[in-house]
Amino acid sequence: MFNEIKSLDEFLRLKEEQVAMLVYFSTDACSVCKVLKPKVEEMATAIFPKMQLIYVQSDVLPEVAAQNSVFIAPTIIVFFDGNETIRKSRAIGVDELQREIARYYGLLFD
Repeated sequence: MFNEIKSLDEFLRLKEEQVAMLVYFSTDACSVCKVLKPKVEEMATAIFPKMQLIYVQSDVLPEVAAQNSVFIAPTIIVFFDGNETIRKSRAIGVDELQREIARYYGLLFD
């Protein structure tokens, strides 16, 4: 399940603490985001149970979006060991995202 963060400090803390973290950036006006988010959530929770899922509303927390150079919604950034490893924006294929995450996830957790 996605955990919605409330501040930049919370985001930075989680980024340092979590081994694997998927961050979903969205805005209230983004209709594609509303359709994609449950699909990403279902895929990630089923296949990558050790990955922390974070939700950022870019229009509510623009400083978090800016810190991560996110200027379009939806954007997904996957961090492993605090480092950005995967970035996808706008037209995001869930299957492709799953394959990319699996490569890195398998190295850390298998």
